[in-house]
Amino acid sequence: MVRSGTINPLAAAALSFRLIVVVFFFFFCFSVHLIMWRLVRPAAAAATGVSSGLLRHSRRFSSAIPGPCMVHKRGADILHDPWFNKDTGFPLTERDRLGLRGLLPPRVFSFEQQYARFMESYHSLEKNTRGQPDSVVSLAKWRILNRLHDRNETLYYRVLIDNIKDFAPIIYTPTVGLVCQNYSGLFRRPRGMYFSGKDKGEMMSMIYNWPAPQVDMVVVTDGSRVLGLGDLGVQGIGIPIGKLDVYVAAAGINPQRILPVMLDVGTNNQRLLEDPLYLGLRQPRLEGEDYLSIVDEFMEAVFTRWPKAIVQFEDFQMKWAFETLERYRRRFCMFNDDIQGTAGVALAGLLGTVRAQGRPLTDFVNQKIVVVGAGSAGLGVLNMAVNAVSQMAGKGVMGKHQFYLLDKDGLITTERKNMDPAAAPFAKSPADIDGLKEGAGLVEVVKKVKPHVLLGLSGVGGVFNEEVLKAMRESENPKPAIFAMSNPTMNAECTASDAFKCAGENVVFASGSPFENIKLGILNVCYILDFMEQFTGSTRAEALPPLEIYKMELLCYTKLL
Repeated sequence: MVRSGTINPLAAAALSFRLIVVVFFFFFCFSVHLIMWRLVRPAAAAATGVSSGLLRHSRRFSSAIPGPCMVHKRGADILHDPWFNKDTGFPLTERDRLGLRGLLPPRVFSFEQQYARFMESYHSLEKNTRGQPDSVVSLAKWRILNRLHDRNETLYYRVLIDNIKDFAPIIYTPTVGLVCQNYSGLFRRPRGMYFSGKDKGEMMSMIYNWPAPQVDMVVVTDGSRVLGLGDLGVQGIGIPIGKLDVYVAAAGINPQRILPVMLDVGTNNQRLLEDPLYLGLRQPRLEGEDYLSIVDEFMEAVFTRWPKAIVQFEDFQMKWAFETLERYRRRFCMFNDDIQGTAGVALAGLLGTVRAQGRPLTDFVNQKIVVVGAGSAGLGVLNMAVNAVSQMAGKGVMGKHQFYLLDKDGLITTERKNMDPAAAPFAKSPADIDGLKEGAGLVEVVKKVKPHVLLGLSGVGGVFNEEVLKAMRESENPKPAIFAMSNPTMNAECTASDAFKCAGENVVFASGSPFENIKLGILNVCYILDFMEQFTGSTRAEALPPLEIYKMELLCYTKLL
């Protein structure tokens, strides 16, 4: 008999033997796994064209989707989580393990069947809304995609990736502008994070409420200048959501590691303040140090939790766009899309225009460019263009370039009173523009300058009217370029058809929002979706493969950062 409180030697020996076997088995499995990984990795690298050196170093901007994972939810909680929910795609074994049996219809649909079912519903919607106003059709399409996003993110992103050309205008410009204008009425469930002026002192703890352990990309807006629609307050959250969806679908960013953010500091839009459905703070916008203290606290919170994240500022009004860029660019990994992103895409288009016009790239230093719009985007384009000229021709050319800037009051010259400091470097001296005066109109400037490129970032739809476009026929180059870059589509400076009709079929046309394809004789004007905006191809119907466009855009952003 073994007395109570003593240890049986035989039992202890048996227990020790079992522990040794378990430990040995664990290390055996781990060793086999490690050996298999070392054998498979070179084959994977050869199959994907990625060097083993790259595989050894994890990418900070990861697009890798994790494999099978532990799910700490059961039953209805899984069905209500769009990341884990597979709708009727759960097989019976998973339904039993996850407590889903009886919570779903009995038939199991494969992922491919669910995909086909959604696309059939979408095409049926297109058929049923034929002949209705564009705004009604666009919102209906956005709703059906948004419902899928709310329910099954895996299927949602698969649909976007496979149909990016058709769905990009729905999830982003031009439809996103309409969505933002009506967001409070369209709101069904939250997406992203909201930091308001009432949260001062709480943001460091709030940032840990976001469930994802790692975030690579944050897109933040304060809603003060949404596209060309002005101050939309908290309803501007549609912009970060839509832009990040494009990044996932077009650039392959991991959708589990993105975060759309709204900084709600109030709104000066009286219509929204009086709207009973408005979801944001019902107060005028914060200004001065009160405003900056909110943005400071937000940035500190983000980079405390995710020090390697990238923060993209989107649709901030001009004074805060430049202020925040200069305030944070040397402290944090961030950029302003309106100043730097649009400028990077526009500069690529301007350099491509030089080649399309049959001139060497180095001739960009002699390019005559008229920019209409002195906001953050227009000034950002001019800044980057001047930097490019400086690198090509050497420093000290700030006053030698042939760039002309116009705002709502006309041509900006050194005689302008109360000039915005950000526009001052681009103000022309009257001595350098013989025949033009301060405040000269667009038609007058185009006729006098005969520019190679007319670039619009004004947010004023139709400002490139028939008279302006016909004046571009007198350009010094037989293939003048017209960039109508404002969005959404209704705010574009001109349409593609107007440009080719009035300025001639040889023009190089680009836009910030999509237009219908145009047939010119036997040629077809093609449109390319790039990483940030949609641009048109040339009248020769030549287009780079989308993957190459994305690579160029990512390279452009790498240079910016």
